[in-house]
Amino acid sequence: MGNSESSSSDPRFVSATRAFAQTELEDLRSLFASLAAQSQSNGKYISPSVFKGYIGIDGSLGDRVFDLVTQKRRDQKLTFEDLVIAKGTYEKGTNQDIEEFIYQLLDVSGDGTVGRSDLEVVLMSMLDNLFHQQCSEPKAGPHQEIVEVFINAANFTSDSMSFEDFQKWCALLPAVRKYLGSLLMPSDSGSQVPKLLHPDVDPSHILLRKEYAWHIGGALSPTELDEWKLLYHSAVHGQSFNTFLGHMLFQKVWTVEAKSCVFLCQFLGSCFYLLIEGKVTVELNCRDGPTVLIVKDRDGCIYGGYASQPWERHADFYGDMRSFLFQLYPKASIFRPTGGNHNLQWCAVNFTSDSIPNGIGFGGRVNHFGLFLSANFDQGHTFTCTTFGSPCLSKTSKIYPETIECWRVVPIRDDQERLDVAKGTVLERFKEDRHMLNMVGLANSSE
Repeated sequence: MGNSESSSSDPRFVSATRAFAQTELEDLRSLFASLAAQSQSNGKYISPSVFKGYIGIDGSLGDRVFDLVTQKRRDQKLTFEDLVIAKGTYEKGTNQDIEEFIYQLLDVSGDGTVGRSDLEVVLMSMLDNLFHQQCSEPKAGPHQEIVEVFINAANFTSDSMSFEDFQKWCALLPAVRKYLGSLLMPSDSGSQVPKLLHPDVDPSHILLRKEYAWHIGGALSPTELDEWKLLYHSAVHGQSFNTFLGHMLFQKVWTVEAKSCVFLCQFLGSCFYLLIEGKVTVELNCRDGPTVLIVKDRDGCIYGGYASQPWERHADFYGDMRSFLFQLYPKASIFRPTGGNHNLQWCAVNFTSDSIPNGIGFGGRVNHFGLFLSANFDQGHTFTCTTFGSPCLSKTSKIYPETIECWRVVPIRDDQERLDVAKGTVLERFKEDRHMLNMVGLANSSE
């Protein structure tokens, strides 16, 4: 890029500067100057304490990050060249570059291997940093149990984890990978924890603790990590399939400008209230949006699935490639679609054929699902599944649910959704209700 820093003799620094635009290098220079000033080093270097404050990581993990960023010189001085090289790896490097750096980072003891004790230190430091502000809330700490379930997903050979096994571990724990891959980018990246809303439900009854939500959220987009609202809990609402489906309904409300003729209509639980001219309030009960289903069985295992599509009646598999299965206890893992088939989501209601089992499920094939709950909600099964590349999620393939939860993922939306309603009629937005009105000859009443 023809910048002035390229005269350095360090080839890694020269290579790193070429990856940045001149304005980006100037921003890095300003950042360095600010942190060096806080370090009281006459602008020459950044001290360990100031650097660890910048990345928000203290303790052994913070020390290890500083050691790697300063290229293991052990002189307690982080130079501008160090900062550019490290930022170049994190922000401009390949996935392989980043994971090689993270793998070195995990070797907190510095003995050249990544062992169980190293992972314990790193995970504990991560969870303390993520949840220290919520530590007074029920089930937010201590974190030892969560550390164990994350480590249980790792494979160790002769008490150490190879780089290949580390990469497989990252694939099972995307939240951990995202967090460790964003340490030098102070932001919400990798550290977003959904706000869990469960009004009128005792927190001690909730399966989905904050650490679990962070783990599941690692496979989701930032727009899906704002709020998760409890729609159904078997201990509160009763262990019933029909009750479950009934609680999947939630209300959406819009206020828009309208110049339409009006009518009042109610079909299949969907209600529209329109006024002639001026402002219009639209209330809709619907099943729109993704959900997180969680099951705890009699063996104490906790697992579930992310359903990208609403739970609604189908005679066959449906859904899209955003769905996935996960384990929470005694091992934490996420299993995304492999592309082997499109048997992603299942919801059969009141069918009388054995080839269409009533209940809800994910993946696999009929009567051999990756996860399935029968319509009575009193039993189900989980098998090895090519849809998600997942194993049996419990101790045995036959499962007996003890507690079932379902959470609505409330996405962050901008005002465009409201504008979309204003541009057309509400019926054009909700095709299913429009189809029902067509059947009775009322579809054009608002046009």
